[in-house]
Amino acid sequence: MRRLTLVLLLAGLGCSAAHAGVFDDDEARRQIADLRIKTEARFDQQSRAQLELSAQIQRQAEEIAQLRGLLETLMYKQETGDKRVQDFYLDLDSRLRKLEPQAQPAAAPADGADVPGDVKTAIGTDPAKESADYDAALVHFKAGRYKEAAAAFAAFVGKYPNGSLAANAQYWLGNAWYAQRNCAKAIEAQTVVTTKYAATQKAPDAWLAISTCQQEMGNPKAAKASLQTLIDKYPTAPAAETARERLKKK
Repeated sequence: MRRLTLVLLLAGLGCSAAHAGVFDDDEARRQIADLRIKTEARFDQQSRAQLELSAQIQRQAEEIAQLRGLLETLMYKQETGDKRVQDFYLDLDSRLRKLEPQAQPAAAPADGADVPGDVKTAIGTDPAKESADYDAALVHFKAGRYKEAAAAFAAFVGKYPNGSLAANAQYWLGNAWYAQRNCAKAIEAQTVVTTKYAATQKAPDAWLAISTCQQEMGNPKAAKASLQTLIDKYPTAPAAETARERLKKK
Protein backbone atom coordinates (compact mmCIF):
# COMPACT_ATOMS: atom_id res chain seq x y z
CA MET A 1 0.00 0.00 0.00
CA ARG A 2 2.79 2.42 0.84
CA ARG A 3 4.44 1.63 -2.45
CA LEU A 4 1.26 2.45 -4.38
CA THR A 5 0.89 5.71 -2.52
CA LEU A 6 4.48 6.61 -3.25
CA VAL A 7 4.06 5.81 -6.93
CA LEU A 8 0.90 7.90 -7.16
CA LEU A 9 2.61 10.78 -5.36
CA LEU A 10 5.58 10.69 -7.74
CA ALA A 11 3.27 10.54 -10.73
CA GLY A 12 1.35 13.57 -9.47
CA LEU A 13 4.54 15.51 -8.99
CA GLY A 14 5.62 14.64 -12.53
CA CYS A 15 2.35 15.84 -13.97
CA SER A 16 2.57 19.12 -12.00
CA ALA A 17 6.11 19.71 -13.24
CA ALA A 18 5.10 18.95 -16.80
CA HIS A 19 2.11 21.31 -16.55
CA ALA A 20 4.32 24.02 -15.04
CA GLY A 21 6.79 23.59 -17.89
CA VAL A 22 4.06 23.93 -20.47
CA PHE A 23 2.72 27.02 -18.68
CA ASP A 24 6.17 28.63 -18.60
CA ASP A 25 6.65 28.04 -22.33
CA ASP A 26 3.26 29.57 -23.17
CA GLU A 27 3.96 32.62 -21.02
CA ALA A 28 7.36 33.09 -22.64
CA ARG A 29 5.85 32.85 -26.10
CA ARG A 30 3.12 35.29 -25.15
CA GLN A 31 5.66 37.80 -23.84
CA ILE A 32 7.77 37.36 -26.95
CA ALA A 33 4.71 37.89 -29.11
CA ASP A 34 3.76 41.01 -27.13
CA LEU A 35 7.31 42.33 -27.42
CA ARG A 36 7.33 41.69 -31.16
CA ILE A 37 4.00 43.49 -31.58
CA LYS A 38 5.20 46.46 -29.55
CA THR A 39 8.48 46.56 -31.44
CA GLU A 40 6.72 46.38 -34.80
CA ALA A 41 4.34 49.12 -33.69
CA ARG A 42 7.28 51.28 -32.61
CA PHE A 43 9.06 50.68 -35.94
CA ASP A 44 5.84 51.43 -37.79
CA GLN A 45 5.45 54.70 -35.90
CA GLN A 46 9.07 55.64 -36.56
CA SER A 47 8.67 54.76 -40.23
CA ARG A 48 5.60 56.94 -40.52
CA ALA A 49 7.42 59.76 -38.74
CA GLN A 50 10.36 59.41 -41.13
CA LEU A 51 8.01 59.42 -44.10
CA GLU A 52 6.29 62.56 -42.81
CA LEU A 53 9.67 64.21 -42.19
CA SER A 54 10.81 63.22 -45.66
CA ALA A 55 7.62 64.64 -47.12
CA GLN A 56 8.12 67.89 -45.20
CA ILE A 57 11.71 68.14 -46.42
CA GLN A 58 10.51 67.51 -49.96
CA ARG A 59 7.84 70.21 -49.64
CA GLN A 60 10.35 72.64 -48.21
CA ALA A 61 12.79 71.85 -51.01
CA GLU A 62 10.04 72.51 -53.55
CA GLU A 63 9.12 75.78 -51.82
CA ILE A 64 12.78 76.84 -51.74
CA ALA A 65 13.08 76.02 -55.43
CA GLN A 66 9.97 78.09 -56.15
CA LEU A 67 11.27 81.00 -54.07
CA ARG A 68 14.65 80.78 -55.78
CA GLY A 69 12.93 80.84 -59.15
CA LEU A 70 10.84 83.82 -58.09
CA LEU A 71 13.92 85.62 -56.81
CA GLU A 72 15.79 84.98 -60.04
CA THR A 73 12.79 86.22 -62.00
CA LEU A 74 12.58 89.40 -59.92
CA MET A 75 16.32 89.97 -60.23
CA TYR A 76 16.10 89.47 -63.99
CA LYS A 77 13.20 91.90 -64.21
CA GLN A 78 15.11 94.43 -62.11
CA GLU A 79 18.21 94.07 -64.22
CA THR A 80 16.11 94.34 -67.37
CA GLY A 81 14.34 97.38 -65.97
CA ASP A 82 17.64 99.00 -64.99
CA LYS A 83 19.00 98.26 -68.46
CA ARG A 84 15.96 99.83 -70.10
CA VAL A 85 16.29 102.92 -67.94
CA GLN A 86 19.98 103.16 -68.75
CA ASP A 87 19.31 102.71 -72.45
CA PHE A 88 16.61 105.37 -72.29
CA TYR A 89 18.90 107.89 -70.64
CA LEU A 90 21.75 107.02 -72.97
CA ASP A 91 19.50 107.54 -75.97
CA LEU A 92 18.15 110.77 -74.48
CA ASP A 93 21.69 111.91 -73.80
CA SER A 94 22.66 111.28 -77.42
CA ARG A 95 19.58 113.11 -78.73
CA LEU A 96 20.16 116.15 -76.52
CA ARG A 97 23.79 116.34 -77.56
CA LYS A 98 22.72 116.54 -81.21
CA LEU A 99 20.40 119.45 -80.37
CA GLU A 100 22.99 121.36 -78.35
CA PRO A 101 25.15 123.89 -80.19
CA GLN A 102 28.67 122.67 -80.76
CA ALA A 103 31.30 124.48 -78.74
CA GLN A 104 33.94 126.35 -80.66
CA PRO A 105 37.59 126.61 -79.61
CA ALA A 106 38.25 129.82 -77.71
CA ALA A 107 40.49 132.38 -79.31
CA ALA A 108 43.88 132.84 -77.73
CA PRO A 109 44.08 136.01 -75.58
CA ALA A 110 46.54 138.80 -76.16
CA ASP A 111 49.81 138.62 -74.30
CA GLY A 112 49.54 139.98 -70.80
CA ALA A 113 45.75 139.76 -70.72
CA ASP A 114 44.07 138.56 -67.53
CA VAL A 115 42.42 135.24 -68.35
CA PRO A 116 39.85 133.62 -65.99
CA GLY A 117 40.46 130.04 -64.94
CA ASP A 118 37.50 128.59 -66.83
CA VAL A 119 38.56 130.33 -70.03
CA LYS A 120 42.11 129.03 -69.59
CA THR A 121 40.69 125.52 -69.43
CA ALA A 122 38.69 126.04 -72.61
CA ILE A 123 41.59 127.47 -74.57
CA GLY A 124 43.13 124.91 -76.84
CA THR A 125 40.33 122.39 -76.26
CA ASP A 126 39.36 120.44 -79.34
CA PRO A 127 35.56 119.88 -79.32
CA ALA A 128 35.93 116.83 -81.55
CA LYS A 129 38.49 115.28 -79.19
CA GLU A 130 36.32 116.10 -76.18
CA SER A 131 33.32 114.43 -77.83
CA ALA A 132 35.39 111.39 -78.79
CA ASP A 133 36.68 110.97 -75.24
CA TYR A 134 33.15 111.25 -73.89
CA ASP A 135 31.84 108.69 -76.37
CA ALA A 136 34.67 106.31 -75.50
CA ALA A 137 33.69 106.44 -71.82
CA LEU A 138 30.05 105.97 -72.76
CA VAL A 139 30.90 102.86 -74.78
CA HIS A 140 32.26 101.23 -71.61
CA PHE A 141 29.05 102.02 -69.78
CA LYS A 142 26.81 100.69 -72.55
CA ALA A 143 28.82 97.46 -72.60
CA GLY A 144 28.38 96.99 -68.85
CA ARG A 145 32.05 97.63 -68.11
CA TYR A 146 31.17 99.91 -65.23
CA LYS A 147 34.58 99.93 -63.58
CA GLU A 148 36.23 101.04 -66.82
CA ALA A 149 33.40 103.52 -67.40
CA ALA A 150 33.91 105.09 -63.97
CA ALA A 151 37.63 105.48 -64.61
CA ALA A 152 37.01 106.95 -68.08
CA PHE A 153 34.39 109.46 -66.91
CA ALA A 154 36.56 110.49 -63.96
CA ALA A 155 39.44 111.09 -66.33
CA PHE A 156 37.14 113.04 -68.63
CA VAL A 157 35.89 115.48 -65.98
CA GLY A 158 39.48 115.90 -64.81
CA LYS A 159 40.56 116.78 -68.34
CA TYR A 160 37.50 118.86 -69.31
CA PRO A 161 36.09 120.23 -66.03
CA ASN A 162 34.40 123.15 -67.79
CA GLY A 163 33.67 121.45 -71.09
CA SER A 164 30.22 121.28 -72.63
CA LEU A 165 29.95 117.59 -71.67
CA ALA A 166 31.42 117.84 -68.18
CA ALA A 167 28.05 117.74 -66.40
CA ASN A 168 26.96 114.74 -68.47
CA ALA A 169 30.20 112.92 -67.74
CA GLN A 170 29.94 113.65 -64.02
CA TYR A 171 26.38 112.33 -64.01
CA TRP A 172 27.37 109.09 -65.76
CA LEU A 173 30.30 108.77 -63.40
CA GLY A 174 27.74 108.60 -60.58
CA ASN A 175 25.70 106.04 -62.51
CA ALA A 176 28.79 103.93 -63.12
CA TRP A 177 29.44 103.81 -59.38
CA TYR A 178 25.80 102.98 -58.71
CA ALA A 179 25.94 100.15 -61.24
CA GLN A 180 28.81 98.75 -59.16
CA ARG A 181 26.56 98.99 -56.09
CA ASN A 182 28.78 101.63 -54.51
CA CYS A 183 26.17 104.13 -53.38
CA ALA A 184 28.62 106.18 -51.32
CA LYS A 185 30.73 106.91 -54.39
CA ALA A 186 27.61 107.42 -56.50
CA ILE A 187 26.25 110.06 -54.10
CA GLU A 188 29.65 111.76 -54.00
CA ALA A 189 29.74 111.98 -57.80
CA GLN A 190 26.13 113.13 -58.16
CA THR A 191 26.59 115.78 -55.49
CA VAL A 192 29.16 117.42 -57.76
CA VAL A 193 26.47 117.59 -60.45
CA THR A 194 23.99 119.23 -58.04
CA THR A 195 26.53 121.82 -56.92
CA LYS A 196 29.11 122.57 -59.61
CA TYR A 197 26.71 121.87 -62.47
CA ALA A 198 23.47 122.89 -60.75
CA ALA A 199 22.32 124.95 -63.73
CA THR A 200 22.52 122.05 -66.19
CA GLN A 201 19.79 119.62 -67.22
CA LYS A 202 21.58 116.80 -65.42
CA ALA A 203 21.18 118.34 -61.97
CA PRO A 204 17.54 117.21 -61.44
CA ASP A 205 18.43 113.67 -62.53
CA ALA A 206 21.39 113.74 -60.15
CA TRP A 207 19.09 114.61 -57.23
CA LEU A 208 16.87 111.69 -58.20
CA ALA A 209 19.88 109.36 -58.31
CA ILE A 210 21.02 110.60 -54.90
CA SER A 211 17.59 109.86 -53.44
CA THR A 212 17.66 106.35 -54.87
CA CYS A 213 21.03 105.65 -53.26
CA GLN A 214 19.95 107.08 -49.92
CA GLN A 215 16.90 104.85 -49.93
CA GLU A 216 19.00 101.77 -50.71
CA MET A 217 21.44 102.71 -47.94
CA GLY A 218 18.58 102.62 -45.42
CA ASN A 219 18.11 106.37 -45.03
CA PRO A 220 14.52 107.06 -46.17
CA LYS A 221 14.44 110.43 -44.40
CA ALA A 222 17.37 111.73 -46.45
CA ALA A 223 15.91 110.18 -49.60
CA LYS A 224 12.64 112.01 -49.03
CA ALA A 225 14.50 115.29 -48.39
CA SER A 226 16.42 114.91 -51.65
CA LEU A 227 13.19 114.36 -53.57
CA GLN A 228 11.66 117.46 -52.03
CA THR A 229 14.78 119.50 -52.85
CA LEU A 230 14.53 118.32 -56.44
CA ILE A 231 10.89 119.43 -56.65
CA ASP A 232 11.62 122.79 -55.02
CA LYS A 233 14.62 123.60 -57.24
CA TYR A 234 13.44 122.12 -60.53
CA PRO A 235 9.62 121.95 -60.37
CA THR A 236 9.15 121.64 -64.14
CA ALA A 237 11.89 119.08 -64.80
CA PRO A 238 10.78 115.57 -65.84
CA ALA A 239 12.67 114.19 -62.84
CA ALA A 240 10.47 116.34 -60.57
CA GLU A 241 7.39 114.46 -61.72
CA THR A 242 9.09 111.19 -60.86
CA ALA A 243 9.98 112.64 -57.46
CA ARG A 244 6.34 113.56 -56.81
CA GLU A 245 5.24 110.02 -57.64
CA ARG A 246 7.81 108.58 -55.26
CA LEU A 247 6.76 110.91 -52.46
CA LYS A 248 3.16 109.76 -52.83
CA LYS A 249 4.28 106.20 -52.09
CA LYS A 250 6.29 107.09 -48.98
